[in-house]
Amino acid sequence: MDRPQASQNPTQPAPYDVLVVDDSAVYRKQIEQILSFHPSYKALLACNGEEALRIYREKSPGIVVADWMMPDFSGIELCQRIRAEKGLPYAYVIMMTGNTDKGRAAQALEAGADDYIAKPIDGSELLARIGAGRRTIELHRELERKNLKLEEVARTDSLTGLPNRRAIEEWAEKQLKGATRHGFPIWVVVGDLDHFKQVNDTFGHAAGDAVLRTFAETLKQGTRACDMCGRLGGDEFLMVITHVSPENIVRALDRFREQFSSLSFPFAGKSIRLTATFGVAGTESGQPRGFLELVRKADEMLYEAKRAGRNCVKVGPGR
Repeated sequence: MDRPQASQNPTQPAPYDVLVVDDSAVYRKQIEQILSFHPSYKALLACNGEEALRIYREKSPGIVVADWMMPDFSGIELCQRIRAEKGLPYAYVIMMTGNTDKGRAAQALEAGADDYIAKPIDGSELLARIGAGRRTIELHRELERKNLKLEEVARTDSLTGLPNRRAIEEWAEKQLKGATRHGFPIWVVVGDLDHFKQVNDTFGHAAGDAVLRTFAETLKQGTRACDMCGRLGGDEFLMVITHVSPENIVRALDRFREQFSSLSFPFAGKSIRLTATFGVAGTESGQPRGFLELVRKADEMLYEAKRAGRNCVKVGPGR
């Protein structure tokens, strides 16, 4: 066997897992040796389809090189099972066979394989095909990263960095199902800043944005990992709080309210203080209630609190 030429690029990350599946110990060893010539590749070896699936699920290798014929099920079936896996990164599958019939290549590609190589294996050709597969996988992963970033942006308020209404609604619906199933209390809180328009009118929108970011940070720092806070828009914010009794929900929100009202903002040579008002609606007994219904009720409680003089918390009747 000719010794393949290895890449000398020192910037390539190592190791890069390549799952090799073949019931022949000779071929497994041969391919392992081929990969050893390339410093960035690490061979993961499997002698049958079941072992290959286990390694694939545990290690998520980017490249799979699989023999066509195996003792338990074929490489074609292995490829189909890999494609049926949910929640794992895409794997580039290269099928191997000693049969040079072109129909075999078409069958492999139709089953979901990405490439095809004939036995006996030429080391340089195999490395070239694995290299092409690696470039494809890296493009896939870069696209996935960008898609995740876009998804994150679509769920994030650009001014405050908090989740937006879409993100909170999706999260809250899951929490409401859990509250219904397990009977724990859940509260939806709508809060806004008192006389916020005067800040914008007197000191400008840059000052108003600074106030909003500070209020957002106050909420974020005081929100537990099991809860969520976000921005609805303007000076209106939304919180979802779980596992807090009716007796303690007002105390919890009073801490936010008092902490924010203690802050001072230096604008145009003046030091000003602001307050916040909160309306709350929830369910205590596990009875099913929809998120939008709770938001509407919390909004009603917010306006009752405003009419009561602002800088306070009003809780609607739970059930």
